[in-house]
Amino acid sequence: MKKIICAFTIVGFLISCGGAGGSSDAASIEKGSALVAGSDCMTCHRPEEKLTGPSYSEIAVKYAGRPDTIVTHLAGKIVHGGAGVWGEMPMVAHASITQTDAELMVKYILSLKK
Repeated sequence: MKKIICAFTIVGFLISCGGAGGSSDAASIEKGSALVAGSDCMTCHRPEEKLTGPSYSEIAVKYAGRPDTIVTHLAGKIVHGGAGVWGEMPMVAHASITQTDAELMVKYILSLKK
């Protein structure tokens, strides 16, 4: 009987945590939010307000429904910089941010689509 209870407990835990493999989407979004908050991104971007760069919600709307490869592409723009998509002002490179962290940041930003 103890083995059955233990097995159900483990299965319940895995289901509530998003399964046995990797972190859940919610955990990725939360990590991405923390990374954005700890970066200099808010100098040019806001969740709902356009500053020097587009708002996060504008970015989320523009890239909604795109293939999952968009996360890697946009993360590359965070790391290496970019220009021409949102106007004349280039986005500076953030070489100190890893590709993995940038992908978490992008997942957070894309989650802001309304």
